Amino acid sequence: MAVTNNPLLSGAALFTDTDNAGTAVVVKASSAVLYELELDNTANACAASYFKAWNTGSVTVGTTVPDLVVMIPAATKITLVFPSGITFGTAMSFATTTAGGTTGSTGPTSDVVVRAVYV
Repeated sequence: MAVTNNPLLSGAALFTDTDNAGTAVVVKASSAVLYELELDNTANACAASYFKAWNTGSVTVGTTVPDLVVMIPAATKITLVFPSGITFGTAMSFATTTAGGTTGSTGPTSDVVVRAVYV
């Protein structure tokens, strides 16, 4: 897994994870506002994946209830823009699994690339 955080203009940062999977990654360990997500599931040609985000830095994937779940169809890349932002008041953590909702902690078979713009 290759994870990077790059500063952007206006104090924003670009988070990139080239293999987001069933283990939660703490993107920011303090308050954050999420403005854009790019979720690339093109490597999983036959299966949907589920991107999950939590308002905490302490996540047990499959047990901790996610604050945001996005289904990414098989062989698809989607971009979501949140003009007003989504506030994560405590911390911001991400994972991607093969099951939606709270349950499911298995990462997708192939890499899911996650990019996020946040402050």
